[in-house]
Amino acid sequence: MYKFFLKRLLDFLAAFFGLIILSPLILMLIIILMFINKGRPFFFQERPGKNEKIFKIIKFKSMSDKKDALGNLLPNADRMTGFGSFIRKASLDEIPQLFNVIKGDMSFIGPRPLRVHYLPYYTKEESIRHTVRPGITGLAQVSGRNNLSWDDKLARDIEYVESLSFFNDVIIFFKTIKKVFNTNSIEIDPDMLDLDQLRKNMN
Repeated sequence: MYKFFLKRLLDFLAAFFGLIILSPLILMLIIILMFINKGRPFFFQERPGKNEKIFKIIKFKSMSDKKDALGNLLPNADRMTGFGSFIRKASLDEIPQLFNVIKGDMSFIGPRPLRVHYLPYYTKEESIRHTVRPGITGLAQVSGRNNLSWDDKLARDIEYVESLSFFNDVIIFFKTIKKVFNTNSIEIDPDMLDLDQLRKNMN
């Protein structure tokens, strides 16, 4: 009941009211980022969702589009703006994903949607992470986020899917809130990392 109906209903209601409550903050961040990022406050990127259906995740833009002399984007560290670093540490860049939740692309709790080019590198067992909607936060993100290896993170995703329940989602939600206020453990989205060098170039 929870997995197939109630979870989606709660996600929609929470995201809807969350957007209303946070609308003043969202508007303020949009205005600030419009100035900082030359009219581009949002970052869009394709990610695999439930059943590996591709959708565009939306986040507040934390990096500039600075390029080198050849027209290639500079490394992430060189493009991170001061304000961008702040909103990442405070997890404010994740707020626009409430729109993804409204649309049904994402859930509040679930395996984080990773990059599309990782899809060929999951084992059959790890692919179970795509049988549910991806989440803004998940079990891997509250289990030592930055200290876990990729195998451990994916193992947590498998564990989450196999034990999905309202009770477990509530626990993950409150653990996420706690970690948001611990700046040493922030970095909900592991975009900066590569999937263990694409599984050591497939051996």
